[in-house]
Amino acid sequence: MVKFTVDQLRRIMDRKHNIRNMSVIAHVDHGKSTLTDSLVAAAGIIAQEVAGDVRMTDTRQDEAERGITIKSTGISLYYEMSQGDLKNFKGEREGNEFLINLIDSPGHVDFSSEVTAALRITDGALVVVDCVDGVCVQTETVLRQALGERVKPVLAVNKVDRCFLELNLDPEEAYLTFQRVVESANVTMATYEDSILGDIQVYPEKGTVAFCAGLHGWGFTLTNFAKMYASKFGIDEAKMMSRLWGANFFDSATKKWTNKHTGTATCKRGFSMLCYEPIKHIIELCMSDKRDELWPKLQKLGVNMKSGEKDLTEKALMKRVMQSWLPASSALLEMMIYHLPSPANAQQYRVQNLYNGPLDDPYASAIRNCDPEGPLMLYVSKMIPASDRGRFYAFGRVFSGRVSTGLKVRIMGPNYVPGDKKDLYVKSVQRTVIWMGKKQETVEDVPCGNTVAMVGLDQFITKNATLTNEKEVDAHPIRAMKFSVSPVVSVAVTCRVPSDLPKLQEGLKRLAKSDPMVVCTMSETGEHIISAAGELHLEICLKDLQVDFMNGAEVSISDPTVSFCETVFERSCRTVMSKSPNKHNRLYMEARPMEDGLAKAIDDEKIGPGVDPKNRSKILSEEFGWDKDLAKKIWCFGPEGKGPNMVVDTCKGVQYLSEIKDSVVAGFELASKAGPMADEKMRGVCFEICDVVLHTDAIHRGGGQIIPTARRVFYAATLTAKPRLLEPVYLVEIQAPEQVLGGIYSVLNQKRGHVFEEIRRPGTPLYNVKAYLPVVESFKFNESLRAQTGGQAFPQLVFDHWDMVSSDPLEPGTPAAARVAEIRRKKGLKEQITPLSEFEDRL
Repeated sequence: MVKFTVDQLRRIMDRKHNIRNMSVIAHVDHGKSTLTDSLVAAAGIIAQEVAGDVRMTDTRQDEAERGITIKSTGISLYYEMSQGDLKNFKGEREGNEFLINLIDSPGHVDFSSEVTAALRITDGALVVVDCVDGVCVQTETVLRQALGERVKPVLAVNKVDRCFLELNLDPEEAYLTFQRVVESANVTMATYEDSILGDIQVYPEKGTVAFCAGLHGWGFTLTNFAKMYASKFGIDEAKMMSRLWGANFFDSATKKWTNKHTGTATCKRGFSMLCYEPIKHIIELCMSDKRDELWPKLQKLGVNMKSGEKDLTEKALMKRVMQSWLPASSALLEMMIYHLPSPANAQQYRVQNLYNGPLDDPYASAIRNCDPEGPLMLYVSKMIPASDRGRFYAFGRVFSGRVSTGLKVRIMGPNYVPGDKKDLYVKSVQRTVIWMGKKQETVEDVPCGNTVAMVGLDQFITKNATLTNEKEVDAHPIRAMKFSVSPVVSVAVTCRVPSDLPKLQEGLKRLAKSDPMVVCTMSETGEHIISAAGELHLEICLKDLQVDFMNGAEVSISDPTVSFCETVFERSCRTVMSKSPNKHNRLYMEARPMEDGLAKAIDDEKIGPGVDPKNRSKILSEEFGWDKDLAKKIWCFGPEGKGPNMVVDTCKGVQYLSEIKDSVVAGFELASKAGPMADEKMRGVCFEICDVVLHTDAIHRGGGQIIPTARRVFYAATLTAKPRLLEPVYLVEIQAPEQVLGGIYSVLNQKRGHVFEEIRRPGTPLYNVKAYLPVVESFKFNESLRAQTGGQAFPQLVFDHWDMVSSDPLEPGTPAAARVAEIRRKKGLKEQITPLSEFEDRL
């Protein structure tokens, strides 16, 4: 059944030019897992007949039940290409055997952290788009992530069988439908273009677009047809390719090609006449059971049917005929091998994004050259639960060197700082395995350029880490991943049976390991809090927690709560002052809102503690209108040293100021983590230190005096600057037919949503509605939407931005004040906000 052995696989692992690491990314329900099946079938892991129905990469039970992918799954496939297939291959290669490490990732937006983890360890991406639905919101998100990681995309336009069977499009309409999909994908790619990657847009005439029907297992690129016609008419293949797309028309009466339609009935577009019509004709013959016409045609095309297959009828016959004539796997494979980079090529330009240290040290150059003899550099992007309860495989990619069974490695966690001992472990790898969908195969060692899973490191890695050889003390870690969604929905979990508490604590640790995104914390009141990206993500996490990680112990779950942020609306109405407990030191402070877009720039790491101070002050003065000297006086960002708030020193000629800097920063850390109104994080606040009066004696201005004073003065400054709440907002994209639009609007209005775009989808009766919806109102949104529209509307929710709650939380009776009181009640605080007089002192 399986057409390759582990030894064959291991042999190719050393040929770095013959490896392709790729992920399959797309919007939910566009057919990633189904399309992946045809690749798996071609490698002989599942039978061709069932490909498309098995969804080999959906390994969990709930994935099969819901029909969606939840966790990204890796699988290594071995292919041997024929000499004919490789005759136009220009790149470097060693022999005809290729190894493809494929990762199928989820399309549902709640799981986009899984996509990030998959993209980090791959070099190419197969972007799957439904030809009828077109490029959707999640397609754009994952494409943006891919290009951010410098992963090269190729496009698969999927579900083309719908054009023939369901929509019955004529050739010109079909061409325009496909062209629209390719164009909108290219628009997204052009928006996030990276000059180092070069031209990343996809072109059917260059072979970087495949047209597939994943469920039926057939597909083609224009190369297939160009080869067929080139040998038939004796024309050059490349010339033929260019004529099969775009404005190229063939007039069968004059036997001439033109680039404009001549207006006669005999003149047809190259794609329509030479690609679409032959397929349409064969499909019609299969569906209408005209066998006497069908068999001679198939013989001409060189398609041989087995004797048992000739008795099939209609759809089953069509599926077999099309699979034999245009197998999806060979079209996709050729596209991947020709147009996706090998690790040897990709790591040359990815090293800047990957490596955190200097780009001229031996580790960076080993990654750049993908050097198997260099020092080991391996990034673990996710932890996969093993079948024996409680153990995890560390799954990642070797960027340089090789990892072997029994090797001692240095594990650098996400909080590791070079030269420090924090978050650093030295342990040996018990086993190295390669991942094969539902099963794993043990190998002795894995060289660079490949994906690998390791046993025995799970106690030391929480979510991701960098591994290197034990003696390589100078290595810097590989950069941590940036997720496009943030965990904004939380629930509190308690045990029904108090004796299960140890199980719950252990279960939460394992849950935090198994999911790249989920955050498990303990609140001040002693509750266990789980934060996730959205409702579905939360549901899956809670199911995993109870069933897999707690052996079925029951837990009670609170209603979901949403994290808010605190901000200010205008500059403080006066300079506030706080005195230290010993009355010898005074701090004067003002707060003001940051300029538009500055908080987002800090989130995106364009400005922040890691950016070169010269560049930082340049960006601040040019883009945000800061004074150049002021931009050099930023003391810190926060919370956690990198958040979207900052402290700026505007003092003139103050003695001993530098000595209290650390204490003020510590006070700022406390204040920005839990604001004065609702104990939520602050966002978008810039604090200016106006003046400081300090005692001349160092003992009277130590941390114990300054830290609490600084915290009080930050709170006082916030409360005098018209404080406001910020709530997280989802971007909702809904696809629905015209007659239910009224229902959609009424549900959105009830939930404080507002629609900002409504577009009719060309060629379909569907509308695309885009709206903003506060996360607080999003619970049970899907259910009310389905009830109102009779199940015809499909929403997708993505975290988009933070929005200011318009009312004043300090005025009793406003919605914001009620919200603050509710948050404070949940956190076990007094319902009234602590008054300003508690924080501000008079001279």
